[in-house]
Amino acid sequence: MPPFLRSIFPFIRYNASHIFAGKFIYFLLLAVLVFIVSVMIHAYNVEVPPSQKDIYLFLLAPGILLIFYPSAYAIQADADARMLETLFGIPDYRYKIWLARHLVQQAVVVTLLFLLALFCRYTLVEFSVWQMVFHLFFPIFFISSLAFTLASLTRNGTAATVLLVVLILFFIILAAPLRDSAWNLFYNPFISSEALIFISRGETTFYNRVYLLVGSVATTLLALLRLQQREKFV
Repeated sequence: MPPFLRSIFPFIRYNASHIFAGKFIYFLLLAVLVFIVSVMIHAYNVEVPPSQKDIYLFLLAPGILLIFYPSAYAIQADADARMLETLFGIPDYRYKIWLARHLVQQAVVVTLLFLLALFCRYTLVEFSVWQMVFHLFFPIFFISSLAFTLASLTRNGTAATVLLVVLILFFIILAAPLRDSAWNLFYNPFISSEALIFISRGETTFYNRVYLLVGSVATTLLALLRLQQREKFV
């Protein structure tokens, strides 16, 4: 095995343990619990088996839960561990460290979503696991990047969490009016549609994913730019 591949897994494991502050198992159990409760509520209220659009919602909730804490407390965790001064003292590498952690977090969440989707595929309904995880990635990546930006703006995990909750509630309120709009953060591409508007929904899905990806990159860059202002954090 090439040296790069031998080192990449320890790198991911180390950063994942730091990102979740040694509490990864608790976040994982809570995410699985939310998933199971969502499935049970659906089974109790609806007699028919869940469809792809239901699976999308079942997996979206634990995905958001998994990225919530580590993104919002990304800066404060380093401050509490007295690591900010050390990170800012590394020339030209400090931003790569935070960016690497941000990307590792997405990789961990995507891997867990893939496993949950695989479970749904063999126990609930047949669907494309890769397609499901692909579409789940965009809103989760955007919310994670938004939380990271709020953390860099407030420099406080609790404040970032409160603001993020308010913004998510705002997006949820807009979800119904913007149900078929590309600007809907919680746009569900698996909602059944008539054949005549199938092409239109495909176009909406494409632009929705483009907007979320651009928003994710923009908010991540904003957070990294904020982290250039050393005097505001230490």
